[in-house]
Amino acid sequence: MTRVVIAHSPDSDDAYMMAPLALGWMEDDPDRAGFEFEFVRKDIETLNAEATEGRYDVTAISFGAYPEVKAHYDLLTAGSSIQEGTGPIVVAKAALAPAELAGLTLVIPGLRTSAYLALRRWTATLGFEPRIELLPFDEILPAVAEGRYPAGLLIHESQLMYQHLGLHKVVDLGGWWKEAFDLPLPMGGNAIRKDLSSALKLQFARVMRKSVAMARQRHGESVDYSQSFGRGMDREMISRYVQGWVNDFTEDPGPRGRQAVTELLGLEPVWIQG
Repeated sequence: MTRVVIAHSPDSDDAYMMAPLALGWMEDDPDRAGFEFEFVRKDIETLNAEATEGRYDVTAISFGAYPEVKAHYDLLTAGSSIQEGTGPIVVAKAALAPAELAGLTLVIPGLRTSAYLALRRWTATLGFEPRIELLPFDEILPAVAEGRYPAGLLIHESQLMYQHLGLHKVVDLGGWWKEAFDLPLPMGGNAIRKDLSSALKLQFARVMRKSVAMARQRHGESVDYSQSFGRGMDREMISRYVQGWVNDFTEDPGPRGRQAVTELLGLEPVWIQG
């Protein structure tokens, strides 16, 4: 058996696409044969940092981290979080025009996140560099709602929850990206160690693609698995969230998804086709 350590975040979309592997639904698949999986679950910014050391065989990363980790990892075509027309959201305690963010402190979930990279691309069009402080992503929503920061950058499930706390949307970066480039906005993907054999990388890439497809086919069970990690959301909200972020791009980014990643990063990644 070949032991593969897979690191992913406990976020709903990451857990959802891994459900078939974690729960043994693919035991009879010939591509699955010969693999023994061990799962590590940590927040995405921790995984981004650990990827700079090449710590895991397969790991979730923010696309924004890829330039730092490309010496250690190639990207898998299966498992990307890419959505058309929506994405991370900048919210504020008060209703603000975009230009009013200049000079304010925005709290963000990490310097390596794709959301922060997209934020910087957007604020550059407005003529300023954002002033930022860091918090874990799940602390940003309450920090802004309680008035400890005037504005924040929301990723993951918090994008669906800000209105319940009376916060105001300043910009949906995915919507801005669509208008600016007519492309979907890529957030994260799965990466595989560059130094593994070509045959193993291709075999796992096929396994990952099949896992994403099976998770979508067995949607209810995959949502149940996602919900087991807990994010303060009810089942209906998790279902809505994963249906947005686990989509056709997740099975394979295709030409437009790959173009979007290249546009965001300013370089063309190495992809391992599933």
